[in-house]
Amino acid sequence: MATHKSARKRARQALRRRARNRHQRSRVQTAVKQVREAVAEGNTESASGALRTAESLLRRAASKGAIPRTRASRQVSRLAKAANQL
Repeated sequence: MATHKSARKRARQALRRRARNRHQRSRVQTAVKQVREAVAEGNTESASGALRTAESLLRRAASKGAIPRTRASRQVSRLAKAANQL
């Protein structure tokens, strides 16, 4: 465990940051799953709405550093491609 003051502070910050990143990644995974389910059902309206939400969450998570920007772009591209094929 951390022994000096700055290391203890870093450990506290890391805990908060990890919790925030986990929350953002979880929301992203749920949104992506909803898009994929809507596409599988063939529901165009819900797929487009879910895609809008998922893209927003992916871009936000990438801008905050919770996920890499290239991964976010790749996922948005693949989801949009799948939704547009409906």
